[in-house]
Amino acid sequence: MKKMLLPTLLASLMSCAWAFADVPASLKDKGQITAAIVPNYPPMDFKDTSTNTLTGLDVDLGNALAERLGVKIIWQETAFEQMVSGLVTKRFDIILSGMTDTAERQKSVTFIDYFASGPQLYTLTKNAELNELTDLCGKKVGTSRRTTWPAEIAAWSKANCETAGKPAIIVTGSEGSADARAQLRQGRLDAAMQGSETIAYLMSQEKDAYKPIGLAISKQFTGLGVSKSNPELAKAIQDAMQSMVDDGTYGKILKKWELEQGAVTKVGMDQGK
Repeated sequence: MKKMLLPTLLASLMSCAWAFADVPASLKDKGQITAAIVPNYPPMDFKDTSTNTLTGLDVDLGNALAERLGVKIIWQETAFEQMVSGLVTKRFDIILSGMTDTAERQKSVTFIDYFASGPQLYTLTKNAELNELTDLCGKKVGTSRRTTWPAEIAAWSKANCETAGKPAIIVTGSEGSADARAQLRQGRLDAAMQGSETIAYLMSQEKDAYKPIGLAISKQFTGLGVSKSNPELAKAIQDAMQSMVDDGTYGKILKKWELEQGAVTKVGMDQGK
């Protein structure tokens, strides 16, 4: 029995040693990696109300990633607006908080793309007249002003409403997805937009309250952010994340959160546009 277990044990130890050797020396010496997170975007990032602890897809992926890299992960809650600046000034080592990889953000951040989704419109179930995307022409639609989504809605409106002789969608910037949702419930908006990965979760939490309108209007990559000044760390994380995809660890985590539709088979870098 001991002879049979020995090769397996040696292989496991060699695998861990290889992963740890790929981590930049500065991080290896520190023995920990600090991750910025904004826990207000379920099921990607949020707090378990019964325990007040961080949970969600990103938390599970981050914990598994740190274990694979051989370091401890320290989660640091922050404001969305401070994440990129905090990464540049080295307050954090990484951003792991459902951040969309965009060309503009790539000027300061290297993104390891681990999830694919897109901005999707939804409304209240009681709004029986709103079923197709073109039903929103001339209507008030809200979404977080911190994202690229207001511009995307305006571009979609121009291509699909205005060119067809219909009134443009009236785009309203909100303080975040929760704010847009609150305005929708108050009747101040006709529809709202948030990531397609969150719609099913939202509908499961508030039964019969919301319904999606059409499909996501574009494809976007969600990326783990690393400073441009730290390419070694970016490559180590990309390799470790790809190994999690290859051995099924990644798939199990996505399945737990019912987010398999956003899975990637190849962990790319800076694929956002």
